[in-house]
Amino acid sequence: MDESSPDKAAETPIQSQPKITRGLHGPSLGIGAGIAIVSIISVFLAMNVIDTNPELQFEEKTPNQENQEVTLSLFTDNASPYLGDENAPITLVEFGDYQCFFCNKFFHETESAILKNYVETGKVKIIFKDFTIIGPDSIAAANAAHCAKDQGKFWEYHDTLYNNWGGENNDWASSENLLKFAKSIELNEEIFVKCMVEKKYDQLVTSSNNDARTLGLTGTPGFFIIGPDNQITKIPGAQPYESFQRIFEYELAK
Repeated sequence: MDESSPDKAAETPIQSQPKITRGLHGPSLGIGAGIAIVSIISVFLAMNVIDTNPELQFEEKTPNQENQEVTLSLFTDNASPYLGDENAPITLVEFGDYQCFFCNKFFHETESAILKNYVETGKVKIIFKDFTIIGPDSIAAANAAHCAKDQGKFWEYHDTLYNNWGGENNDWASSENLLKFAKSIELNEEIFVKCMVEKKYDQLVTSSNNDARTLGLTGTPGFFIIGPDNQITKIPGAQPYESFQRIFEYELAK
């Protein structure tokens, strides 16, 4: 695997001692069905949506390059839907945390140019994978994005999270705000809240964290570019657009 030079100043390192999330409230939906959804939301109010135990310690190792199928699954499983043409020759994989400063910086300063020049032209497709290293709100936000995926709006919710980014562990990604974001993109509230209360995607997020650790990531964001021949290049941290452009053009010229 080829790697660019690390830029530790462009990624958020793993943090310890996460803080505790808060709950949320929401409207009822009629008499019979209304009682049910109020009950669900009341549970949502009374509990932490996502477990707040510290992350499990995973063994850090380099993937076995002789087993290409296993190696590729670390990048493509436990992930978002593709953004872009699924047949695009290049795949950009981002491991991120919705509370991460440098992930937000990449989203606002670099991603739009990649979308315009490579995704919208069918050359690159993007996968987002969770590496929730900052705190419980990171885990809750990751789960919320996947719950939005159930209604076909993962990427709309993903963008909404970064467009409302407000720092680390200061409750901008609280349960109450996560529901507000769901409403802003017209998700079905009952379906969304039920998904969150049931922690439907908790295991997927944990597995994505496991994948990140296995790949040796120690901060966010972390990027991997998979070329047409399945050769993989790592880009650590929120590098400028030109770093991605250079690798994309190299892979396309092969």
